[in-house]
Amino acid sequence: MVRSLKLFFFLVPLSAGAQQDYWQQEVHYTIAVSLNDQQHSLSGQLSVDYINHSPDTLSFIWFHLWPNAYKNDSTALAKQLASDSTQNKKKLEHRGRGYIDSLLFKVDGNIVKVEQDPANIDIARVILAKPLLPGQQVAISTPFHVQLPPYYSRSGYDGKEFMVCQWYPKPAVYDRKGWHPIPYLDAGEFYSEFGTYKVSVTVPSRYVVGASGTLLTTDELNIYKAVARKNEGNKGPFLYLPADPKGTKTLQYYGENIHDFAWFASPEYIIRHDTLHLASGKTVEVFTYSNRDGNKHWNKSTDYIKDAIRYYSGWIGEYPYPMAQAVEGPKNFSSGGMEYPMITLITSPDADEENLDAVIAHEVGHNWFYATLGTNEREYPWMDEGINTYFQFRYEAEKYKANSIFGNAIPKEIKKLPTSEFLARLYDVLNSLPAKQPVNTPATGFPNKEDYGIVVYVKTAIWLYIVETSIGWDNMEKGFHSYFNAWKFKHPYPEDLKAALEEAAGLKLDKLFDLSKKEGNFE
Repeated sequence: MVRSLKLFFFLVPLSAGAQQDYWQQEVHYTIAVSLNDQQHSLSGQLSVDYINHSPDTLSFIWFHLWPNAYKNDSTALAKQLASDSTQNKKKLEHRGRGYIDSLLFKVDGNIVKVEQDPANIDIARVILAKPLLPGQQVAISTPFHVQLPPYYSRSGYDGKEFMVCQWYPKPAVYDRKGWHPIPYLDAGEFYSEFGTYKVSVTVPSRYVVGASGTLLTTDELNIYKAVARKNEGNKGPFLYLPADPKGTKTLQYYGENIHDFAWFASPEYIIRHDTLHLASGKTVEVFTYSNRDGNKHWNKSTDYIKDAIRYYSGWIGEYPYPMAQAVEGPKNFSSGGMEYPMITLITSPDADEENLDAVIAHEVGHNWFYATLGTNEREYPWMDEGINTYFQFRYEAEKYKANSIFGNAIPKEIKKLPTSEFLARLYDVLNSLPAKQPVNTPATGFPNKEDYGIVVYVKTAIWLYIVETSIGWDNMEKGFHSYFNAWKFKHPYPEDLKAALEEAAGLKLDKLFDLSKKEGNFE
């Protein structure tokens, strides 16, 4: 997720022994959901097969009920927004309510007890009728109804545009460090289990839908591509989706090796499509969906996605998914975008060409740092946002000799420097930002969004650049390839990244990683 900041400027794979005791839980979702665009609500049925790969016997499973974060002024989300002095209070005064209800949890077909977390209405424990032994699985199901709020954090609606995110009951992560049931927050992201998603989405027939996963409804996919071909190169008027204004349609999606599913819908999306052929011969379908009154630079949006995938694939490892998509959403004062597997929401209507490219690249980059490398973002937000920002800054430097923090303030003579020198100058100035907290601070350890943004995004990038200058870019790139190959579709922790970089560099990096615990600026 891209956060806005104020301007302060005038792996060879890890050894088998390292992971021989590693395990993670496995989930397989089947979800059917219908959108009522008049009442701004969802009705759904969820089934999830939960497989216990842990060495432990489980008597319950924590579930996230994140739409309840929007329900009242006592939730963790509401309290965080109210306590943050950097928030635009006027924009939050009229925010509407959202919630999830009509739940009836069953395990293997039998109704079970559910215990509400006493501190958070968006967390609950599903009590298992009998203990779940290591190696066993259970089938958990429930109907659900979601009232979407007016859009102000991540999920909601704006007119006839729907951003459906963090919307279904979802098991919390149980990993080698225990359970991780976490309330929904605006500044502070997520941690989820990997698996597969089979999702059917029913919407009014005139709506265009972009979603995590591959669209299996061939007729709809072919229509999207045909509309995109006719819109190619157009400056308007654009072709929209031909449809029965009173009918509905059901679209089928499938996602594999993902840990979340989001979808976006509007009757007025402009569809663009392209394909990307990677060095291995793999083909990625690229779609973007923009608004007719939105940012004019979306005419280049598929190129921005393709460039981001090429750069990140070279630096870290090949893009692992069959789809890559970006959606233009309404302006969000909290961020410039929000990432989900295979799709991202971009909320930067005022961005110029270079900055829109940077935002899209950042959000596409989360397909590596968030989607594929499923870190605990609430506890270690730098492992997602910070690492991704480090690569985003290199992307901007190599492509434009630019940086989105500084905008047009970079002198022309600096832009003429070779990339390595440009980055050195850039990071020297970035290190003057007032970054009080250590890089290794949990998301809940920041008093406001401003500090969160400076430290989690920028200070982490500065620290990783210090590591790079110490071990060399070649070793940095080699180390990240090793890290990616060893931990893709898994849950790595900081020590796992450290081990990969140490193996690549042939050095112990204790002192460099100790810098992640340093308060204030780096010397």
